[in-house]
Amino acid sequence: MPVPFRLPDLDLDLPICLTCGVQYAAAQVDCPVCEDERQYVGWEGQRWTSLARLRADGYHGVLRPEGERVTGVGAEPKISIGQRALLVQTDAGNILWDCVPFLDDDLAGRIAELGGVTAIAISHPHFYGAMIDWSRAFGGAPIYIHAADADWLGRPDDAVELWSGDALTIGDGLTLINGGVHFAGGTVLHWAQGEDGQGALFSGDILQVVLDRRWVSFMYSYPNYIPERPSVVRRALELLEPFDFDAVYGAFWQTVVRADGRAAVRRSAERYLHFVTDTR
Repeated sequence: MPVPFRLPDLDLDLPICLTCGVQYAAAQVDCPVCEDERQYVGWEGQRWTSLARLRADGYHGVLRPEGERVTGVGAEPKISIGQRALLVQTDAGNILWDCVPFLDDDLAGRIAELGGVTAIAISHPHFYGAMIDWSRAFGGAPIYIHAADADWLGRPDDAVELWSGDALTIGDGLTLINGGVHFAGGTVLHWAQGEDGQGALFSGDILQVVLDRRWVSFMYSYPNYIPERPSVVRRALELLEPFDFDAVYGAFWQTVVRADGRAAVRRSAERYLHFVTDTR
């Protein structure tokens, strides 16, 4: 009979913003992430929760297959904006792409059965979640965050590895690319061996897979409908040009471009730029 997974000691009372899901190292009056124009303070005002409160309120972890060797990681009921993380099961180790605000022994144990977490990579501050607790659950797994977003860290920790520049290799066939959409440090992950060698791109909402899943879009703020600057979109497109990928995995459950992803990104950028630069 397998031994139940036991998390290391965590501070279960650290504050987590109910609107964005970001955990902080100490009590806060306001959430800086939500005060920013790309996000918003909940209509009922700033509200807080914690891992202890979420557990007491009956929240539980959810794992669902999202693709070949790609498992969605989330929680129910929905927390914050309802994003899910992705466990990307590569030959170089499992990468947790983005993060969620929930963690307990059961969820961590189920992840451990899938091989655990070798490293964590985050697309942008809205998806920091409880990333430090996730790192500690899996032996201090490094957390890769682009240095341009360092000021948004609400819970600094030695596990955080800030990187700079346009791209960073974090394993065989695993490349972080700083597209800079949505946030200056906005990052996507390319897995060359994904999709049976056709390549996969994990985009969070740096490239947002939209409801018509043949397309993506580009926004500075999604909830406040502020479009991204054309120069930023063009730069992101140029940085992605050398990479092949068949699938694009977005930020939410089942938001996946399943085929011809590289062409989908290219034509989506062309359509976007047409509409935001048309001066007729």
